[in-house]
Amino acid sequence: MATILDTLKKGADYLQKHEVEDARLNMELLLSHVLKLERMQLYMDFDRPIPENQLAILRELTKQRGRGEPLQHLLGTTEFCDLAFKTDPRALIPRPETEELTHKLLTRQWPDSPAILDVGCGSGVIGISLAARLADRGARVTLSDISPDALSLAKENADALLNPGSSIELVESDLFSAITGKFDLITANLPYIPAASETELSREVRRDPALALYGGDKGTEIMDRFLRESPAYLNSGGLIAMEFGIGQAEELRLLAEDQGFHPVEIQADLSGIERFLFATKSA
Repeated sequence: MATILDTLKKGADYLQKHEVEDARLNMELLLSHVLKLERMQLYMDFDRPIPENQLAILRELTKQRGRGEPLQHLLGTTEFCDLAFKTDPRALIPRPETEELTHKLLTRQWPDSPAILDVGCGSGVIGISLAARLADRGARVTLSDISPDALSLAKENADALLNPGSSIELVESDLFSAITGKFDLITANLPYIPAASETELSREVRRDPALALYGGDKGTEIMDRFLRESPAYLNSGGLIAMEFGIGQAEELRLLAEDQGFHPVEIQADLSGIERFLFATKSA
């Protein structure tokens, strides 16, 4: 009977041959998922035999990963701000940069009962993380998305991760088309990839919904519309916080300034790439 160590080595070799990055780590995570063990436990029990029924499941998952199915879809969850979010093809797989944006927001000072809108919420990672961490401040969070599939996933995550008394609302909306009221914070991780760049994306990224990836011919069209429409939905002194793509910072900064936001700040991600826009509605 195959042991954990034998299976780990063979699986990692298979994934490497199929051009999967971090092949050994991927195999460790698949093994941990199937065997319901922590990664460290794999090496403590390296000579443990794996029953055939679990091997069969693992072989199928390994084949799917080798064909480019995202690891997060195979595992069914992804960690984001210390929460385990359900992840599947209904919405964009959360990226590390989006988690950086959320952490930046959590370090800011917020008033009591802040009203927060997460536009293009996808699986709900930004809005739900803020709702969870700002629950003691009475945060009121609205999650919106144009995709009913994404909203259904966001609802499942909200139900699983937030206390029953949390103030959270879900709205199907094309940007602000179905939104009412004003907010202290509006966050957005909108599609920002130019349509012509599809062939440059990894096979894993291409498994995400096209609706969540492509922002128009330039990539900035949806974000441009968002910035033009957003002032009407912000309280005085309210903040816009959004993620964008490489090379888009200057266009978005100028547009935000043209809409009367001040100050407008561009910040880099941990790789040093300009990635985030913070814009305040003047009092």
